[in-house]
This record gives sequence, structure tokens and C-alpha cells, in this order.
Amino acid sequence: MATFAAGPAAAGRSPSSVPCMQEDHQGNIEVRLRSLQAVTDAALGHLDVEEMLVELLERVRLILDADTAAVLLLDVASQELVARAACGIEEEVEQGVRIPIGRGFAGRIALRKEPVSLDRVDSSTVSNPILWEKGIRVMLGVPLLADGDVLGVLHVGRLADHPFKSHDADLLQVVAERVSGAIQARQVVVERAAADLLERSLLPERLLDLPGLEFAVRYRTPENRMVGGDWYDLFTLPNGELWVVTADVAGHGLRAAVVVGRVRSVLRAYALEGGSPADVLERVDRKVQHFEVGTMITMVCASFVPPYDEIRFTVAGHPPPILACPGQLAALVEPERVDPPLGVLPGIARTYSAVPFPAGAVLLTYTDGLIERRDDSIEAGIERLLATVRAASPEEVCRDILRSVFDDRILDDDVALVAMRRSSTAVRNSSCSEPDT
Repeated sequence: MATFAAGPAAAGRSPSSVPCMQEDHQGNIEVRLRSLQAVTDAALGHLDVEEMLVELLERVRLILDADTAAVLLLDVASQELVARAACGIEEEVEQGVRIPIGRGFAGRIALRKEPVSLDRVDSSTVSNPILWEKGIRVMLGVPLLADGDVLGVLHVGRLADHPFKSHDADLLQVVAERVSGAIQARQVVVERAAADLLERSLLPERLLDLPGLEFAVRYRTPENRMVGGDWYDLFTLPNGELWVVTADVAGHGLRAAVVVGRVRSVLRAYALEGGSPADVLERVDRKVQHFEVGTMITMVCASFVPPYDEIRFTVAGHPPPILACPGQLAALVEPERVDPPLGVLPGIARTYSAVPFPAGAVLLTYTDGLIERRDDSIEAGIERLLATVRAASPEEVCRDILRSVFDDRILDDDVALVAMRRSSTAVRNSSCSEPDT
């Protein structure tokens, strides 16, 4: 994202009750590793995350001759481990156990990112009373990691005073790798589906039907990645005022889509209260600073009062709009000042500029995925776009952009664009001129 600046086992079971227990605990590792292949069984692919974890934990208990097994996943916002699935100690999930990073048995594992073994389970070694109240005597836990980052913790326990050995830790770490991969795969599928659904619900259902104006929009996401934070909005107020917004919330996935929904809703609400685009963005920025801490949003926000012959717009760290007048080359609509993105600096007094929107002209707003390429500069991307935009129908403009700007290259980022044209009969005696703040 570029910015622009100016089934549990019984406690008394016998060793013959499961296949893995027929071998000595120090026995054939290869047999146990073959059993481990069950953890990555393709049949797990149809299960949701919780169901999958329970199934995996059942198999882990058999592999390691354990009575209990549990997975706690990291809640990034609170930096706590949350019990998501358990076998033999289902109370962890039922009671919504949460363990801060660095505290207790699971918290130490997550902090150190290494296995921890306990030969004594009591209030001095673990913070969750369920564990010693259940009668667990020994425990072994390992971190669930993805590219060095902690996803959560996997731990197993025994009711008998039979400590886990080093090769048990090695085996559980191999299990943890499989579990981490399975968790990531399922979470990506679930999150992508949720984000896709949310994203579709946030984009306007249909284009506006306003006399003298034509619209066309496009929204594209990379084929190999979930939806991101690029979005657009078009709406009118009771007085007929038209608002056009194009923006980019930093990040991808479900969280970015959720932030898009919140910001879109509050922007519409503040626009209803009245004021210029700068006034509205100041209020939106205060909301982002307070409720969406750590979020950065670039945006172009424009408003048009009937007969829509003037563009009032503000730019917050976003690529500036493009205006193509009949018989002229397309040009950037440069504001008097490009303000910082939303969510970056508190207390910013934002500004807006005003330029004519002549009959027959086309205004294009877009996100940086349209001009950014890994092997080229943003300036070169803008020049390519300027060479493509012309004073034609909005559908033709969008079609030309997708054909010429993208070519056959793989889309690296999300793209949102809005093209709008004033009818040649909308107003007379208007022409392009320089911005007037």
C-alpha cells in the first residue's frame, strides 16, 4: 500500500486399549511416525476449524499415549492464548480459558517458542486450576508456529506419574508442525469466505441513476490472495449532493474488510450531518484514531452539488484523481495539499480543493494497485494511466484501463476504480481550469 505525501480416553485405561500403547514408550519411533500421518489425513479437509482440532487431538492422544490434549490459539489483539479445542479436559473450552503470553505453562511455551515439560502439575507450575483438579500429573507442550510467529500452543498430559521423554517432545513438535499447517489452511479458507461475503455486502449494490451523470466501477482482487482493504462508495444525500469515495485500508483479509465496513458506515453518517469533504474526513479520522488504533487508511473523498459542475475533494495520502476533458489530454487533479492518511497523525486540520467539472469530462478515482508494479516506479504507473484515460463513456474508460494497464501481468494488489462523466447536455459554458482552494 503506497501513500502519497506533501473423544476422550478413560483415566483407568490399560496400555492395550489403543494400538500405539502396544509398543514400549521407548519403542519403535517409525511406527509412531506412521501413526502421525493420520494427522494430515485429507479427510480432515471438510471439517471446520474447531471440528478439525478435536479430531486432530484425538489422534494426538493415541500417538503419544496421553490422557488429555488441548490447543490454545493466540488472540493477537489481547495477546492471550484462548482454549479452542480439548480432549479429556473439555472444561478448558467450555469455560473459555484465556492465558496471557508469558504466564503459566502455556504462556511460557508461547513466550519462549520452545517445548516445556512438567513432572509436577500444581499451582506453582500452571495457572489453570482445571489441569491439577483433573488429576493430571505430567504435561508436555510445544508452540504452534508459522514462519516464526506463534499461532498457539499444543499440550498433552497424563494422569499417571509417567513423565514425557525427549523423543516425545520431538514427536509432538512434528505433530505441532502438521497441526499448524492444518490450522492455517482451514483458517485461510474460512476467513477468505467470510471476507468475500463481507466485501460483497459493502460495495454498492447498484450504480446511481442521476440525470446528467454516467458511472462505471471496477473492483478486482489478486487470484492468489484474499480480499484486501481497497473499496469505493457512491451515495447521495437528501439534498441531492453526490459523494464519491475511493480508499485503501492497509492490510488484507477479514480484519481489513471489517474496518472497511466500519469506516464506510461512519463516513456516510458524518456526510449526512453536512460539511465539506475535509470536515467529514476530520471526523472520520478522529473515529479511526480512537477505535481503530494502528490502522492506516488512504482516501480520496469528493462531493458534487447539483448541477454537479464542481468537484470538491480532499486527498488523504492517496493517489490524486484524474480528469479528462473533451479534446484535451488527461491530467492529475492536484489538490492544494495532500493530507496524511487517516489514522496516522492526530489532530490534523484537513483541507479541500475545488475544480470545475465541465460537460463531457470524465473523472477517475482509483487505488494504488492500478499504478504500482514491483519492477517500476509509481510515477511510471501514473504516466501509463494518464495515457489511457480519455473523455469517453465510463464503461469504455474502465475497459481501456483494464486492457492497457494490466496487460497480461499478474495482479499484485487489489484494485478499485470509479469513472464518472457529466453529460454534454448537463451544463453549458464550463471548461477545465486549475484547482481553486
